[in-house]
Amino acid sequence: MKKLLLIAALILSVVSNINAQEEKETLNLTVEFFGMKSDKGNLFVALYNTENTFLKKPFKGEIVVIKNKKSIVIFKNLPKGVYAISSFHDENDNKKMDTNFFRIPKEPLGISNNVKGFMGPPKYKDAKFNLDSNKTISIKVD
Repeated sequence: MKKLLLIAALILSVVSNINAQEEKETLNLTVEFFGMKSDKGNLFVALYNTENTFLKKPFKGEIVVIKNKKSIVIFKNLPKGVYAISSFHDENDNKKMDTNFFRIPKEPLGISNNVKGFMGPPKYKDAKFNLDSNKTISIKVD
């Protein structure tokens, strides 16, 4: 009976250790941006992990330089999941996205899956993608 309990405890320990390792697995997401018309200013990049926070409160964010009209961002140690990205080219380097009177952006934008908004901002359901392995995606900023 003691051997049986010891074997059961060992099996339980191994299974819980495997589950803990799976939960700790993190991934890297490389995002290549292209299409900018100049190297002036910076590119502001936001990564979202829920529909409720999309275009409101990023999960992670980066500000990167533009070189040869391109930029690259690498988000490291992300948990597996569903994400979306938004970006804007701050051409005048005033650290904010400029909009017109109707709150329509005046600076170039890029959204994951290269989606565009129609009669409003892009939708999360169109911009989302699954991160289940290390991945590289490309986004056009225009």
